[in-house]
Amino acid sequence: MTNTAPDDPKTLVSTDWLAAHLKNPDLRILDGSWYMPDAGRDARAEFEKGHIAGARFFDIDDVSDHRSELPHTAPPVEKFMSRVRAMGVGDGHQIVVYDGSGLFSAARVWWLFRLMGHENIAVLDGGLPKWLADGHKTTKTPPNIRDRHMTVKPRPALIKDVTQVARAAKLRDHNIVDARAPARFRGDTEEPREGLRSGHIPGSRNVFYQDLFNTNGTMKPANALRTVFTDAGVDMQKPIITTCGSGVTAAILSLALERIGKKDHSLYDGSWTEWGMYADLPIATGAA
Repeated sequence: MTNTAPDDPKTLVSTDWLAAHLKNPDLRILDGSWYMPDAGRDARAEFEKGHIAGARFFDIDDVSDHRSELPHTAPPVEKFMSRVRAMGVGDGHQIVVYDGSGLFSAARVWWLFRLMGHENIAVLDGGLPKWLADGHKTTKTPPNIRDRHMTVKPRPALIKDVTQVARAAKLRDHNIVDARAPARFRGDTEEPREGLRSGHIPGSRNVFYQDLFNTNGTMKPANALRTVFTDAGVDMQKPIITTCGSGVTAAILSLALERIGKKDHSLYDGSWTEWGMYADLPIATGAA
């Protein structure tokens, strides 16, 4: 059995696939790097030091709803359209998004484009670390940007708010799957954001996002991904809501679900940053 997942321009593509398509005029590459505040990394500065040829920087914190108190929640349609158009990304483009961690925040960008109705977007498997490890080069040269209209057809089924998640947790008619590290899920450790309670949404299951990866940082093949979910007690017959700390690593679970053909999944955009903030929402601690 190979550890390399097959290329799919709607979910995940390899560094070899990207290298072979690099000169395609309808390809648009996005650097969607974003790091936790305690990582001590500056995503935009790293992009300017070196990026895959033709890449544009996609700022998750900028392309978000600044009216919300929560971090990088999905932006209004008009803001998404204007920001993406300014990057020269639009209708008819095949998009590939990568990040500097390997496979981390790029999945959030993938999910956001899908939320806005754009299907032709894939995450670069293994990200920039794999690109460099495979001997491919980066450049400091900024891309030549030409305006292209982006048609947006929002897909509200892909996103859940706190009311919908609270209802799902009460009725148990969805599986809520949490991507955070097991210690955070169990409530054994303090949350990285101040003022949040520790624990998880009652009834939720824990699939730590890193358990979906091979040792080289690429995503496991579909049969292995399915095993990770079922071993965590996820009922694959029910619709799934993915969640995490702030809606970033939850998108990795969403990407993995799409890879195994599970279509009825949505993402809780507020995630634990929202749930852990409100004292009137129930929490559970310990194992699932």
